[in-house]
Amino acid sequence: MLGLKTDQEVLGELVKMKVPAVAELMERHGVMWTLVVSRWFICLFIDILPVETVLRIWDCLFYEGSKIIFRVALTLIKQHQAFILEATNFPDICDKFKQITKGTLVTECHSFMQKIFTDPGSLSMATVNKLRESCREKLLSQG
Repeated sequence: MLGLKTDQEVLGELVKMKVPAVAELMERHGVMWTLVVSRWFICLFIDILPVETVLRIWDCLFYEGSKIIFRVALTLIKQHQAFILEATNFPDICDKFKQITKGTLVTECHSFMQKIFTDPGSLSMATVNKLRESCREKLLSQG
């Protein structure tokens, strides 16, 4: 489970960099990333996004590597930032994260896949690996 927790923490760090208002909302309400994105990472979006979209994501995942999972997650969060920021409490935030995986953004897989390569901006494997290393160390030091 260390790898799963590490990648969820990496997503949290990426959100701090790329969608800081959402990161601040999560922190203010004490919502841990594991509560809202565990299924995204465990299932690689199967049963979360439409099948056609998931297959396109997996195609990119096999070709480009694990940074695709972060691109998908960041795009979902960034595209729904205003909606997520409407949340006023812990349960509301969790509900918003369930809702952002539905709708036309994800059912129109061609345009969604284009967005995952533009919306998050630059995201190299070197950045992901550096964040993984620091997040893993942090988790190991916490016990």
